[in-house]
Amino acid sequence: MSMQIFGNEATEEKAENARLASFVGALAVGDLVKSTLGPKGMNKILQSTSTGDINVTNDGSTILKSIQLDNAAAKILVNISKVQDDEVGDGTTSVCVLAAELLREAEKLIAMRIHPQTIVEGYRIASVAALDALQKAAVDHASDPAQFREDLFNIARTTLSSKVLSQDKDYFANLAVEAVLRLKGSTDLEHIQIIKKVGGKLTDSYLDEGFILDKTIAVNSPKRMENAKILVANTSMDTDKIKVFGARLKVDSTGKLAELERAEREKMKAKVEAIAAHGINCFVNRQLIYNYPESILTEKGIMVIEHADFEGVERLSLVTGGEIASTFDRPDLVKLGRCDLIEEIIVGEDKLIKFSGVAAGEACTVVLRGSTHQMVDEAERSLHDALSVLSQTVKETRVVLGGGCSEMLMSCAIDEASRKVKGKKAIAVQSFAHALRQIPTILADNAGYDSSDLVTRLRAAHYEGQSDAGLDMNEGTIASMKKLGVTESYKLKRQVVLSASEAAEMIIRVDDILRATPRKREAV
Repeated sequence: MSMQIFGNEATEEKAENARLASFVGALAVGDLVKSTLGPKGMNKILQSTSTGDINVTNDGSTILKSIQLDNAAAKILVNISKVQDDEVGDGTTSVCVLAAELLREAEKLIAMRIHPQTIVEGYRIASVAALDALQKAAVDHASDPAQFREDLFNIARTTLSSKVLSQDKDYFANLAVEAVLRLKGSTDLEHIQIIKKVGGKLTDSYLDEGFILDKTIAVNSPKRMENAKILVANTSMDTDKIKVFGARLKVDSTGKLAELERAEREKMKAKVEAIAAHGINCFVNRQLIYNYPESILTEKGIMVIEHADFEGVERLSLVTGGEIASTFDRPDLVKLGRCDLIEEIIVGEDKLIKFSGVAAGEACTVVLRGSTHQMVDEAERSLHDALSVLSQTVKETRVVLGGGCSEMLMSCAIDEASRKVKGKKAIAVQSFAHALRQIPTILADNAGYDSSDLVTRLRAAHYEGQSDAGLDMNEGTIASMKKLGVTESYKLKRQVVLSASEAAEMIIRVDDILRATPRKREAV
């Protein structure tokens, strides 16, 4: 006898129905991003219905963040993709596709009447074997700077080969490696600023040492300043406003009004004098600077930069070694920023301000050019992925081979391990290996090659002892990934397998989905 114990609109899905709903949602998400995987992956257009904005991208994380989902299991896949993006910066599509393939295999096993807990146990055995094989295959060239730089260059090329920058991957890989090596082992990408300017072509992009601020210098200020002492501030510099919100003044004559204005001007003059007393020759303010304070500052030979956005001000204070000030009564407590040279430069048709020789020597700016806003935005996402992976690799210096080589290596290791496993768990272990082989299969399918032929040949090559064999996506053949320089970060690959297997285990163990009663909105 069944009995309703939940609220009116609360729903419950049990056993097979719950599992089926979970699998369907997760597989749908996996199939959505599957076609974007690899160097021959396709793009997706994301269009906002409210603003009409368009994004053209093949970045898994960007696609999944942009879609509204109702399925609980699908949301778990979106979350692991986001974690992968935060943790490593790339591999967001791979982790989603692998989790979906593991669930596809699990669905077949459940249809064979194998218990979910048995599948989970098998997957855990397989995951350990896979990670062990990956660790053994990883190489570390941290002790050889020239070889390590070559590894970083190859990782950047491999990362960019599946992005919009693939045509010019050598150029941008070099640019990314230069930027990351300037950080001297730090993973703080705040020191690398990316400025986007539409116009020109992608290869017009360049890396510049120092910091570039997307603002212009005030009208009568000096346009070039050497040995700059910079005061970065966030303070109001508007003279004709009373600083109490909603306040009104009532005067009985125009003379009184003039007195009030004069008092405001005197107050502003005292503030400007206090700013100048810091011994600075450059003043950068986040807020507007009106004509009167601007004219006093320029008379004193101080360069004035107004309305610098908050992110720009934060980053400027970081790279010049200064602090953001709001009050100016105690000059001895204010930490000024310093740089060797401030000058105005022109990129395309826009004037920008360049700070050279900043206190944080690792700071640099990448200026990205491109024909459309969508192209420049996607180029920024691609470059950010490459920079994130490289900065992580500088810390975890081990590398593995790409092009489906690592997946096939792990798959073969799992097949070997499955021979020692007894009972139904062995079938689950083999299913994990089959899911891993789906990654090179999808890579080949996306390029329009015969995946059945290529993947079986790749598997045979690995069993024959060619441990560096992978898919050459340009020629559609099996080739040595070591010779082609198709290299990936060990941390990235490890995180993909860990996250995908954990997410798949979590979804397989679901046997009940409870949906709470929607919250009633009271009529006002």
